[in-house]
This record gives sequence, C-alpha cells and structure tokens, in this order.
Amino acid sequence: MKTPWKSGGVLLLAAALSAGRCGAAAPLLSWEGRTMGTTYMVKIAGAAPDPALEAELRAAVEARFGEITRQMSNYEADSELSRFNAAATTEPFPVSAGFAGVVRHALDLSRDSGGAFDPTVGPLVDLWGFGAAGRRADPPAVGEVEAVRALCGAGHLQVTPEGTLRKDIPGLRLDLGGIAKGYGADIAAQVLRDRGYSNVFVSVCGEIVAFGANPDGQPWQVGVERPVQDLPRGADHIAVVPLSGRALSTSGDTYNYFLDAEGTTYAHILDPATGSPVRHRLASVTVIGPSGLVADGLATTLYVMGPERGLEWIEARPEYAALFVVRTGADEFKIVSSSRFPEYQALP
Repeated sequence: MKTPWKSGGVLLLAAALSAGRCGAAAPLLSWEGRTMGTTYMVKIAGAAPDPALEAELRAAVEARFGEITRQMSNYEADSELSRFNAAATTEPFPVSAGFAGVVRHALDLSRDSGGAFDPTVGPLVDLWGFGAAGRRADPPAVGEVEAVRALCGAGHLQVTPEGTLRKDIPGLRLDLGGIAKGYGADIAAQVLRDRGYSNVFVSVCGEIVAFGANPDGQPWQVGVERPVQDLPRGADHIAVVPLSGRALSTSGDTYNYFLDAEGTTYAHILDPATGSPVRHRLASVTVIGPSGLVADGLATTLYVMGPERGLEWIEARPEYAALFVVRTGADEFKIVSSSRFPEYQALP
C-alpha cells in the first residue's frame, strides 16, 4: 500500500528499551518491516539471530498481515472493506469471519462509550484532510461537516447473526483505521506464540503486544513519547512502562495535524458528536488492555472523551488501565494515571 490506512497513526512509537541490568542477556532475534502502509517491529528474546529462521518467521507474519490488508484496508480498492464501502445497497454484504469480528468489537465499543468511538466516521476523516482524499489547508465549512455527518453513525451499521455486514443508509462507509493495527499486532504475536516463542514483542505503528520477558529477563520496557509537536519520533520520552502479557496503545494529537491560515491547530482525531477535531487539554492517552484490538480502540475512545470523562470511564472497567498526559502550558505536561495502571518511570 502506498499510504497508511489510519487517519493519523498514534503518538507512541514503541521502543523495547533495555532494562540495563548486569549479567548476560538472552539472545534476541529481531527485524523490522512494512505493512498496512506503515512499519512494524518484532523482537523475540531467547531466539538467536539466524537469517533462515528470521526469513521463515517473517514470511509467516507477513502472510497474515497481507490477509488483514485484503480484508480491512481502506486504501486498497479491492479489499473487503473498500468493496463494502462502494456498495450502494442496504442488503447484507458477505465478509470474512475475522473482518466481521473486528467490526463487531468496534460496534460494541461504540455502544459502550456512548459513541465516543465510531467506525463510520471515515467520510469526516476524508473531509478534514486526514484520509485517502489528501490534505487540506483550511477547515471545512460548517455546512459541509453537517452534510457529511448525515452519512455517518455506528447505529446505521450491524453485523448480522450470519456474520455479514449491513448498513441502512447506502452512503455509509466503514473505517477501521482506529482499531485494525492493534488487531494486526495481536495476529502477529499469535503467529509467533503458536510456534513456541513465549518472549515476544510486536509493534505495528506503535500498537504493541508483548508477552514474556525481554533479553534481560524483565518485562518489556515501552517508552511513551513526550507529546511535543515537531519533535522527531523517539527523540524524547515522558515515561517508561513495563509490559508483559498485555497490549498497549497511545493516541494523541502530536504528529498528524494541520494549521489554518490563522494558526489554529486541527488534529486528526475527530469527535463523532461534533464531526470536528477534538479540542481539549489532553495531549495523549496510553491504554493497557488484554489485546491490541482492545487497546487500540480504547486509546482513541479515551482521547475523544478527554482527561476527566476518560479517567472516570476507565476506572469503572477493571480490565483496563490508562495514563493521561495533560497539557498545563506550552510543552508542559502533567501525568495522570488510572488506579490500575502499572508502576511506570516518569522521565524528567
């Protein structure tokens, strides 16, 4: 694919940071590649670097990535998702079981979040210049936003008991950019674990799934980037989080935005309730959940909610945890974590 699926990507570009402990570290097999219009990274602690083994595992992982792309890419004209979007019909549309399962989860999250997550806002993403239609220099007119909003809404989409998709307005379009990369990280990690590897780290555009231990025998250490606009990715971190047996995702407004002629910033994450970019003090939110699919969707959801409502929402759900980075001034922040977020190292 020539361009990313996602309307923006995430703030976090994961770094498997060494714990820096003394003693012999386990061997590490690792590689990086491209998928879904972005980059991915795999690390396997305890597996010695071996070109033949790497080629075998890479081929297995990338075969599954290719399958996900054929199902859920909105940049590939012949993907299942693109064909569903192009179908001007309200009749049931057959899709693969994996695709239907991801959509079912997206719709459940939309209902549970009161609409803060909505997998049908793709037309609005395009309108604001963050999608496949290309960038824009100024915000759309209010009338344009309202006209496109009429074609959106998760309530107009369902997964039938037979596993098909059905929309009740022909113009509705699905966009899984806020959730599919986390699912891809889940699938890649499962491919490796099915082959007997227990110490695995997978990142797809910063959507992270980690199991077991890093080469130092500790949980994988993941850096949360300092949310400063125009700072090169990986240049600075605000916290380091241990991760094992869980998934982590971050959403924020740092890397995908545009400035209008008056200098107003419009970031890529849209509030489905308004059809416009979110505007609040939250710079980024990092979520830990049981899978990449879950964490990816929740990061977008909590970012839309904002720090106060988001913290209240996540505290009521003991299976999840979140870390909110809130702006207090120009490039100044405070960190607010939910009560179940793991102990992290805040960096100066």
